[in-house]
Amino acid sequence: MSSAISGSTIVVTGAAGRLGRLLVEAYVNRGATVAGVDREGTAIPLPDGAHAFHADLTDKDEVAACFSKIADDVGPIDGLVHAVGMWSMAPLHKTSLSDWRQMLDINLTSAFLCFREAIKQMRGSGGQVIGFASGQGADGGAAQQPAYSASKAGIIRLVESITAEYEDGDIRAHAIAPSMLLFGDEEDAEGVPAERIVDLACYLTDPAVSRATNGAVIRAYGSLR
Repeated sequence: MSSAISGSTIVVTGAAGRLGRLLVEAYVNRGATVAGVDREGTAIPLPDGAHAFHADLTDKDEVAACFSKIADDVGPIDGLVHAVGMWSMAPLHKTSLSDWRQMLDINLTSAFLCFREAIKQMRGSGGQVIGFASGQGADGGAAQQPAYSASKAGIIRLVESITAEYEDGDIRAHAIAPSMLLFGDEEDAEGVPAERIVDLACYLTDPAVSRATNGAVIRAYGSLR
């Protein structure tokens, strides 16, 4: 399927996860070349038109080496969709420092490191980064989710900061804030189907759309059922 992003090169992190796999497939179907990054590396089952890369995305040296290898093996990148993340809940008084640090490392530090390396490559030629926040980050923290809420709020501030720094539009940034992602195997769950979030990410990657909506936080909560 041809689209406005046909011929572009998109990096999708968390490519072995459920959301990441759907994103990779959708971008390939729209004619993009995809670099799929995950800790699983070459074990990631990817469709034709996608290339697998390995990195611990909380490690600055591995992230830098991975993006350098993407540039060497695939070519200049046009965008990054950062789909790495984790969720857990526990009362604040039972949240250990290691639990807190793990959540922020996986959800926020990984985004900072990947955004930074992608922007280093895209400066001058233009490009886009997309991060995933959540309702807990966009509208208000949730009980028994202190670390998760803080990490997702951080994604929004990071995106806003990038937009302010590159206000000439050379680099565009967006945050998608979904409610609970539904993958079709949940019973009686409230949220938004993952396919809708994937379509939204692809839509935002269209250069004309990304320029018009630069810096936006898209609340994507879907229907209640």
